[in-house]
Amino acid sequence: MRSRLSPTRLNVAVTFTVIAAACLTGYASPADTLQITADDAMITVHEADRRIACYRYDGTSFKPYIKELYTPAGINVLLDSPADHVHHHALMFALEINGTDFWGETQTPACGTQRHVALTKTRIGRGKDSRFARFAQTLGWLAPDDAGPLITEERIICLDRLEGEEVTLLTWSTKLRPAPGRTTLKVDGRHYFGLGMRFVRPMDRTGTFSNADNLPGEVFRGDERLVRSRWCAYSAEIDGKPVTVAMFDAPANPRPAVFFTMKDPFAYLAATLNLHEKSLTLNRGDSLDLAYGVAVWDGKVEAVRIETIYRKWLALLAGHAANAK
Repeated sequence: MRSRLSPTRLNVAVTFTVIAAACLTGYASPADTLQITADDAMITVHEADRRIACYRYDGTSFKPYIKELYTPAGINVLLDSPADHVHHHALMFALEINGTDFWGETQTPACGTQRHVALTKTRIGRGKDSRFARFAQTLGWLAPDDAGPLITEERIICLDRLEGEEVTLLTWSTKLRPAPGRTTLKVDGRHYFGLGMRFVRPMDRTGTFSNADNLPGEVFRGDERLVRSRWCAYSAEIDGKPVTVAMFDAPANPRPAVFFTMKDPFAYLAATLNLHEKSLTLNRGDSLDLAYGVAVWDGKVEAVRIETIYRKWLALLAGHAANAK
């Protein structure tokens, strides 16, 4: 049976969030306080009356994901489940485990599911140079036979507002472990498996990709390219308004990110572990620890500015790790 939060447990989580927000009034005015609200399927992060991000944590057939992510001016850059690829869920994370595909959403062949177990560690706070809203989710990754999870995941989503910066900054951290009773697991995937982001329709075809090393990338097929760099960004327009979205790689990740990019026929960006060339093995007691950042701006942002925010994001990671304990 699918596990989900009971109404009582959900109410506790929401109440805790309200209390946490109230405690911030000593060092954050009501106008700039971050807030978290939740129902039985969605978590939403607000700043005052403006939405920053929405996370679909339950009520999905296959996986939880970030459904909406907004620029500081309030423009959403993500597209959820378009008709051409219904399994493209805005900003999502998926791999292949022991031959089970957790990226796709087909019945034949049957794909795996990421099942919600619990929400934990909900917190609103202030770091040295930012205000943040954070929540964590426990997940079980199940094969189609539903004979107990292959992998257990502890996922942490953190939204930051950096002091003096007009940027929406999201950190996606995950810890994957073999589930109880599992000994050796093979972690595999296609050339785009990892943390993937589907952009809204107006961003298709017309935008420009860039990366920290100004590399053209290797053509994989058609418009698809793979590039190894510490960050990769995409600039395009939405209804005549320029936006820039960058994805950051953490140096502590077990492998440097290989970014998958394409803009025709649709725009997509993913941080991968290069699993199509070399798989990973997780043994009992091992964990796969990953952290990626996503930065969203209004306007076309140049490489030097992206690099500055990337460096500031790196400085936040240690604080996030300490605050998560």
